[in-house]
Amino acid sequence: MDNNIQQFNEFKLSENILKALNNLGFLSPSDVQKEAIPRLLNKEDIIVKSQTGSGKTASYGIPICDRVEIENSNIQALVLVPTRELALQVKEDISNIGRLKKIRCDAIFGKQPFNEQVRKLKQRVHIVVGTPGRVIDHIERGNLTLKNLKFVVIDEADKMLNMGFVDQIKKVLENIPKLRTTALFSATIPQQIENLCSDYMKEPKILNIKSNIFNRDKIKESYLEVEDKNKFKLLWRKLYSENPEAAIVFCNTKDKVKNIFAKMKKEGFLVEELHGDMEQKDRIKTMERFKNKEFKVLIATDIAARGIHISNITHVLNYEVPMEKESYVHRIGRTGRAGKEGKAITFVSNYEKKFLKSIEEYIGYEVKKDIEPKDEEVKEGKVKFKESQKELKKNLVKVKQSVHKEITKIHLSGGKKKKIRVIDIVGALSNLKGLTGDDIGIIDIKDGFSYVDILNGKGNLILKKFKEITIKGKKIKLQKAKN
Repeated sequence: MDNNIQQFNEFKLSENILKALNNLGFLSPSDVQKEAIPRLLNKEDIIVKSQTGSGKTASYGIPICDRVEIENSNIQALVLVPTRELALQVKEDISNIGRLKKIRCDAIFGKQPFNEQVRKLKQRVHIVVGTPGRVIDHIERGNLTLKNLKFVVIDEADKMLNMGFVDQIKKVLENIPKLRTTALFSATIPQQIENLCSDYMKEPKILNIKSNIFNRDKIKESYLEVEDKNKFKLLWRKLYSENPEAAIVFCNTKDKVKNIFAKMKKEGFLVEELHGDMEQKDRIKTMERFKNKEFKVLIATDIAARGIHISNITHVLNYEVPMEKESYVHRIGRTGRAGKEGKAITFVSNYEKKFLKSIEEYIGYEVKKDIEPKDEEVKEGKVKFKESQKELKKNLVKVKQSVHKEITKIHLSGGKKKKIRVIDIVGALSNLKGLTGDDIGIIDIKDGFSYVDILNGKGNLILKKFKEITIKGKKIKLQKAKN
């Protein structure tokens, strides 16, 4: 495979996919993308040995979106992931890649209302991202029809193996067409995963992507020696002196997260927590608020180390050295994204030195020793930090910025209860002066209302001209969607 590819347009992708990648700030393909994209476009089965942080979601998301047939309302791709956090993140990434092409992607996972998922699956969905157990539930109840599936992706296979999902993955693979393209991604390939590949894949090509993190050249890594009892003091001093735009502070346990969160709040930081004791809806809300720049510092367990892609995270601080070597790679990969510089700083007590040594052996180089910030730097930084927090508070009401600025999401005051269908909305909007079918994007019909993407920068124009439209003889109000 030609590894000299430097630009995404060399993959001969469709225009609306290239435009979306440009909007998303994709500059040039990572190693895993150079290897995987052309093979998946060519419908070849692949096994990719690659770490999280290598750009792997896009390496399958881009070719799948390129090959999806929009007019075909059947599910054409299935992505299996180990956790609901990753399901939501992959869904968002794929939705952003395919949004200008009007691709609809949905996530299904446990601990989310079943009926809500059934409603989403009844609408036209092209790509489904889900956890194995919930995917099987929907297959068995007849909600998920996969007879027209063209692609299946098994993401973070090693983690799914550790979580005991292998039999469930086999069950899913036995329920989908044999004529399909299969891609498996894993940081390691133990025997059970090898067996899975030989049983369910056709002559797969093994891609061993050596680079752990494709954005490593953008991350300045360092460590500080500090005793446990002095870590909290060092944390706030470091945050003040560095004055990050946004930072994640990683701890090894949820109890430690809760403890540090409470102390930070007491110190007057705009801070939130993220850990496994929180309800799913609260975790999602916290990540949304972090993306919207409503607070500067997130204290988290490794639940936030995988699949969280927020481009403005300038700093990652490891309050504790992770016990698993892979976790270090996942954690620091949260910064230095979208072509920006990032810093990853690890606090190391005497007891933790052996864990750092083990990480250095794993990543293949030594992490540079840092020095503690001077009092003057802390004092000056504190003023700037407090000022920037005030600015965030002022902006709390601001509307969430869209990646695709030419798209306006519109709220319609009618939905299923008024017996409104997708075809009715398309028909009514297409008849408006200045709007054609090409300008109408993804439509999501809920019980009492609906959402519509208006493309090509025409949304605000329509909202100015029309406060309401008639659909099936009913007056329906139009307004800009709040989310």
